Amino acid sequence: MPLTIEILLQNHPALAACRDSIEAARELLIDTYRRGGKLLLCGNGGSCADCDHIAGELLKGFLSHRPLSEEDCIALADTLPDGEADPDLYLLAGQLQGGLPAISLPAQTAAVTAVSNDTDPALIFAQLVWALGQAGDTLVCLSTSGNSRNVVLAAKAAKAKGMTVLAMTGEHDSKLSELADVTVQVPATDTYRVQEYHLPVYHYLCAAVEEAFFG
Repeated sequence: MPLTIEILLQNHPALAACRDSIEAARELLIDTYRRGGKLLLCGNGGSCADCDHIAGELLKGFLSHRPLSEEDCIALADTLPDGEADPDLYLLAGQLQGGLPAISLPAQTAAVTAVSNDTDPALIFAQLVWALGQAGDTLVCLSTSGNSRNVVLAAKAAKAKGMTVLAMTGEHDSKLSELADVTVQVPATDTYRVQEYHLPVYHYLCAAVEEAFFG
């Protein structure tokens, strides 16, 4: 059964207050991929782990298997030395899944530590946005307060690059809510409660994007 907005709100009734922003976030992400863009994600602590989690749901099958198209299978056969007789074709064509490009910026450990050591720790995400982002991409910013300085600076860099920004925060207005194109402000303020709400929201968003592109 698809993970619909109705199921999300049935399971988490308090998120009804965020329905419009969640639906706006869904459309923003779908539009990003339709125009050939990618997602960059940033956050600290538990939100850092959420960045990895979201990327993992998008880079391979989440709720659906996402089998390769016939055209993809033909392209694989055409590039293998033995063509259709290549023993690796069955593995590649049968087990590879359709993916949507998403990069968790905190996972770039070497670059993050280099920026922290060589310039300013507040720039760890902004530098990666500047290097990896381009117009048409979307930066997803996770911050329970909405005011994490390194995340806010990344959002400013993203806007300068012509990217869109999706923020996921707690319920209070924040620096991120001022900068972002869409902000999902979940109904909580305690860090752990905000993160508990963020997880079902991004599970829904990943499922909705997957449904849009892979059915």
